[in-house]
Amino acid sequence: MLEQRLQQQFFDSADLTYACAEALGKPMADAVDALVGSITSGGKILTLGEADCSLHAEYMANKLLSRFERERPGLAALALATDENGLWVRQLETLGQPGDVVLALCASEAGPILLGALERAHAKDITVVAITGRNTNLKDSLAETDVHINIPHERKARIHEVQWLILHSLCDAVDLQLLGEYDTP
Repeated sequence: MLEQRLQQQFFDSADLTYACAEALGKPMADAVDALVGSITSGGKILTLGEADCSLHAEYMANKLLSRFERERPGLAALALATDENGLWVRQLETLGQPGDVVLALCASEAGPILLGALERAHAKDITVVAITGRNTNLKDSLAETDVHINIPHERKARIHEVQWLILHSLCDAVDLQLLGEYDTP
């Protein structure tokens, strides 16, 4: 019984990953365009993640700043501090510039602090790339020029798994756009 339940976790994850490969190709390509457009025009990527997604945000900023799978110059990326008392809004007000991109990660409904941060980003003409689960209220706070990568699932564990894969895919695609084709290790 336990062994079957453990195996089912892999099957469920694989099913969702397969469904996302088809459903999320276009928004992921749009996200890469936004990221590369910002980087090549002198902008920066500001990452933030609500609750458990804060680790994803730090990881993504690190991979852009340092390297993903091959050496390249560092890209301007910064993980905004875990939010307390509206710090994201303050950081965006201070550090954000038109042409930057905010990469926001959320696995469930966005809280008022995240919604306020997106509002501040829009006020500063900053594009938002949001990676969320199905049950999010974030889509109503996105502008027409923003990108929403909406993982078609409600379970946080599955959403987090796919968020990791999306972040890796975005890093790979950014490197491809900036450095050209290469053989993956």
